[in-house]
Amino acid sequence: MNAPRTQRAPSSRSSRVRGIALLEVLVALLIFMLGVLGLVGLQGALTKAETDTKFRADAAYLAGEGVSRLWSDLNNMATYTGSGCASVARCQEWLDKIAYRLPQGTGALAIDALTGDVTVTVSWKLPNGQTHQYVTHTTVAKKAS
Repeated sequence: MNAPRTQRAPSSRSSRVRGIALLEVLVALLIFMLGVLGLVGLQGALTKAETDTKFRADAAYLAGEGVSRLWSDLNNMATYTGSGCASVARCQEWLDKIAYRLPQGTGALAIDALTGDVTVTVSWKLPNGQTHQYVTHTTVAKKAS
């Protein structure tokens, strides 16, 4: 007949090996989670930088468009400056376009009638409260008669 089997107590060496393997898995998971969190943070920073760049590019384009509108209406150039700009339909369209394309966007034209120097300022405010401004200077002069 067969002799009854006796169970051996697990050796302390095999339980120690299992404990180390579990610890290695936990450390690997921690490293993986830190990597994923880093990628999420990087994605957020990338999105913010992309948004800022888009607004700056839009502001530069809109400032150039403001100068183009002046060039196409040289006879009424003096009416484009200051608060009177809104009374000119073409200038009001430009201001509306700025307000539509930029968050809380505003535009202003300052014209020196003697020299034809023009300063175009496009401002916008981000949802976090930061205010940005794009300023360009140019000269718009009538052809001498």
